[in-house]
Amino acid sequence: MGLGLAARGFKAALTAASWRYTGLRAYCARMETRGLLFRQLFESESSTYSYLLADVESREAVLIDPVLETVERDLKLIDELGLKLKVAANTHCHADHITGSGLLKQRVFGLKSAISVHSGAAADIMLTEGDKITFGRHSLTVRETPGHTDGCITYVTGDQSMAFTGDALLIRGCGRTDFQQGCSKKLYESVHQKIFTLPGDCLVYPAHDYKGQTLSTVDEEKKFNPRLTKSLEEFVKIMDNLNLPKPAKIDIAVPANLVCGLHEV
Repeated sequence: MGLGLAARGFKAALTAASWRYTGLRAYCARMETRGLLFRQLFESESSTYSYLLADVESREAVLIDPVLETVERDLKLIDELGLKLKVAANTHCHADHITGSGLLKQRVFGLKSAISVHSGAAADIMLTEGDKITFGRHSLTVRETPGHTDGCITYVTGDQSMAFTGDALLIRGCGRTDFQQGCSKKLYESVHQKIFTLPGDCLVYPAHDYKGQTLSTVDEEKKFNPRLTKSLEEFVKIMDNLNLPKPAKIDIAVPANLVCGLHEV
C-alpha cells in the first residue's frame, strides 16, 4: 500500500514537473483543446514577437505585430496549418522594425490590416477602445494603452486569459517614453488601469524581449516589475533617466509603418 501511494506521488510530481518544464508548448496544447490555436514567433534582429491566433474549427486567423523580414516564414506556417489569415493587427507604429502588414496584404487576398486610430498610420481597420477583432468563435478586444506612443493598444482574448501588450508592458520592463509622443505619466496610468486590472493569471505577451523570456503574468508584473511597482513620481524619474540610444531603424521604420509598411518595399 505504501509503495503504491509513493508511486502515485512520484507520478503526480513528475506530471507537475513536466508542466513546468514544457512551458509554452504545454499551454499551446491546452489552448488547442479549447478551440484556439496559438503560436509565438520571434524575429531576432529587432527581438520582436509576432503572435498567430486561429480558430480551430473555422481556421480563421489573426497575426499580431508581423515583421517584414519574416513574412515568408509566417506565410509558410499559415499554409502548413491550413489557416485563413483574416487580419494583420499591430499594437502600435513601431520604431525598430518595419511591419509586415503591407506585404502580407499583397500576398493574401482579402487580408485587412489594423492599428489604433490614434497612431497616425494608415490601415484598413482603425481601432479604438472596446473594438473587437473576430476570428471564428474567438475575438480580441482592444484596450487603449498609450504612453510609449499615442497609438499603443493591448489586445485581450475574450476570456481574458491572454493579453498582447505591445511595448506598453514588457517582461519586467516597459516601453521607452522619450520619442513618438511618449509620456511616462500616461504609460504608468495605462498599465495600471488597463492591464493590471486584468485577472492575475492572465498571460502577458509583449512585442519584444531582449533576454530570451517568452511570457509573464499580470500578477508577476504587479509584484516584480522594477519600474511599474514604483510610485508614479518614482516611475517618471526612472524613465527620464534611462538615456537610451536612438533606435537604429527609426528613420526608416516609422515612415514605412505610417503607410502600412509599404514605403519603398
